[in-house]
Amino acid sequence: MHRIFDSTPCLLGEGPLWHPQRQELFWFDILGKRLHMRGNDGVQSWNMGEHASAAGWVDRDTLLIATETGLDRFDIATGARDRLVALEADNPVTRSNDGRADPMGGFWIGTMGKSAEPDAGAFYRYYRGELRQLFSPITITNAACFAPDGRTAYFADTPKQVIHSVALDADGWPDAEPEIHIDLRDQGLNPDGAVTDSVGNLWNAQWGASRVACYGPDGRFLHAIDLPTTQITCPAFAGADFKLMLVTSAADGRTDDPLAGQTFSVALDIAGQPEPPVTL
Repeated sequence: MHRIFDSTPCLLGEGPLWHPQRQELFWFDILGKRLHMRGNDGVQSWNMGEHASAAGWVDRDTLLIATETGLDRFDIATGARDRLVALEADNPVTRSNDGRADPMGGFWIGTMGKSAEPDAGAFYRYYRGELRQLFSPITITNAACFAPDGRTAYFADTPKQVIHSVALDADGWPDAEPEIHIDLRDQGLNPDGAVTDSVGNLWNAQWGASRVACYGPDGRFLHAIDLPTTQITCPAFAGADFKLMLVTSAADGRTDDPLAGQTFSVALDIAGQPEPPVTL
C-alpha cells in the first residue's frame, strides 16, 4: 500500500537520497531547478539556478551535488556551494541526470541532452578528486546502482530498454566489458532510476509503467510495486531500518494527473541498505 510521503509537485522529481545520519530525504526537481529536503520540521527547498539532479552525502552537514555544469560541495546549513570539478560545463546541450555514490567512496554521474538528443550523454565516475568518463555515447543515463559488495555496477541507457552490469576492481573502477543484466525490450519497459537492497536485489523505477520492479541478483523478475502515477523516476530506501521505499515521480506533460510529480512511500518486508558516503 502506497502513501504520499511528500506532496511537493515536481516537474521532474529525481535523485532521492535518504541521508542516514540526518534521517532526512533530499530530492531534486530537475526541470524546476530546485533541491528539496524533508525532515521532521517539514520541507526546505533551495533554488539551484541551473539543472541539478543527483547527490551523495559527505558527512552530516555536507552533500556532493551534481548539476548541469559540475559537481559541487553543498553546505546544508547555509546553502553555500563550492565547485569541485566541472562536468561538461562547456557543452550547453547537456545536463546531469542519474547519479549515485558507490561503496568505495566514489560517485557515478550521468549526463544527457536537455532535449534527450541521441547519444549526447555519458557516464562518469568521480573518485578522490578525479572525474573520469566511463561509458559513452548514451542518450538517457539511468539506473546507476551497485551490488552490496561493491564489485558490480549497474546502469542503463533508457531508450535501449536494457540494464547492464559491469564488474568493478577493488577501487571501484570498471575492469570488464558491460553485459546485459536485465532485458526489458520484449515488455517495452523503460528503465529509470534504480537502487539495490541488502541482499542484492535491484529495484528499478520504470518510466511510463506506474511501477517499481524488483529483480534478483541474477536479473530474474521477482515482483513489482504499483504506484498511482505513470512517470515513476527513482526509488530510495529510507527509515531507521531501511524498510521504507520512497519513490519520486514527474508531472511534466501530465496536467491531467493531480498526483504526478509527488513523492510516494511504500513499506517493505525486506531491508535496503544505507547509501555510502562520498570521499572527497
